[in-house]
Order: sequence, then structure tokens, then C-alpha cells
Amino acid sequence: MKPETEVTWQQAAAVFEQRADEYDSWYDDSLLFDIELTALQELTTLLPEPRFELGVGPGRFAEKLGVSVGIDPALAPLSKAAERIDHVCQGVGEDLPLRSGSVGTMYLLFTLCFTQEPQKVLAEIYRVLKPGGYLVLGVIPADGPWGEHLQAKKEADHPFYRYARFCEVRQIVQWLVAEGFEAKEIRASLFQPPDKLEKMEHSRKGLEADCGLALLVIQKGELVIPIAPLSA
Repeated sequence: MKPETEVTWQQAAAVFEQRADEYDSWYDDSLLFDIELTALQELTTLLPEPRFELGVGPGRFAEKLGVSVGIDPALAPLSKAAERIDHVCQGVGEDLPLRSGSVGTMYLLFTLCFTQEPQKVLAEIYRVLKPGGYLVLGVIPADGPWGEHLQAKKEADHPFYRYARFCEVRQIVQWLVAEGFEAKEIRASLFQPPDKLEKMEHSRKGLEADCGLALLVIQKGELVIPIAPLSA
């Protein structure tokens, strides 16, 4: 998929660089963050080390998930992540500064929508994963209530979502299948609508049409294997 407009990674990352304090403080006392983190902690797949996060931002997820290395194009959030995890590195998903076959688990959480070439990012992750390594992908489905909510923010020129491009899970699955990933675990969460987020939630197995959050645990495989639970 080509970008809607010609946008460089520097442009896309600029708001996170310029408003790093605001970005970081959003996580404080955030029910949404708590729900997302809980869903990630409810995954049952044994995720091998070393664990990396692409799009680590200020490192709030990484700190809680045992991530040892965080990668992000924006330096200001990286400086905050450096206070929370062992190592940080500036880089973009389309050209990861990592050796092939060096990563046990790569987290990509709510970040694919901000990449300029999502298919290339997934290909790069496949390259750097060890044989049998895992990608943990967190997405906001474009056709769900939260995806529609964030799309409206984008259309209103919200600074954090100006360059985002939200995708349906079906489209992402097609890209994953093309790269040779195999689904091992799928969970859904965030069933409360954006205007009525009032209480804590726990995730459920599988994908549900009304979810605002889809988590896919995907293993690097030798063959292209259809991801059946999401293809119907």
C-alpha cells in the first residue's frame, strides 16, 4: 500500500519529537493503556528473548513486557524510554538497524498505522526474527468503532493522527501471509465504545467484529501458511 500523500518518516515522527512530554504523560492514569497492557499480559504464548519493540515511544509498554531493546525514529521519546529499559536505538521499521535472525520477539504495538510502507516493515521484521521467533502485533481495526473514532481525529487534523493510516485486520493478514507468518494466538479487547470507556476489561480469545483492539501473535515460519481464524 502506498502512502496517501508523500510523507517522510521525519514528518511522521515530528509530532512525537515535539510533544514528547505530552505523549508520555498520556499514559499516566490512563484506563485505555491499562486495558491494552492487560490484554498483552494475558497472552499465553511463551515469547522468546531477546525482546525488542519497534515504535517503542517513551517505553511504557516495553517496561512492563520485559523488552530489552526499543527502536523508534523520534529521539525525544527514546530518551524517556532509556530511563525505563536497558537499550534504545534510533531507527525506522522499513530499514531496521539489526542483524538478520537476531531477535526472539518483536513487539509492534499500535504502530503499523504510522509506518510509511507497512508491507516493507513486516518484511524487515521477518528478516530480523530468529527461526521460530515471534511478532506480537497490536492493531486498532479500521472498521471497528475505535478505528472509526481515530479516523475522525485524523480527518480533523489531530496532530498525533494526521499521518496515520488505519487498516482492516483482513488487509494486514494478507500482508502477513505473503511474508510467511503463521498465527499462533489471537486475542481481542476494547469492547467499550470510545465515548463510554468506563471500566477495566479483560481480553477474549479470537477476533470479534466489535473489538477495538486486536492482538496477533505470529510466528516466523518456513512456509506461507494461511491464517485461517482471520480469513473468514
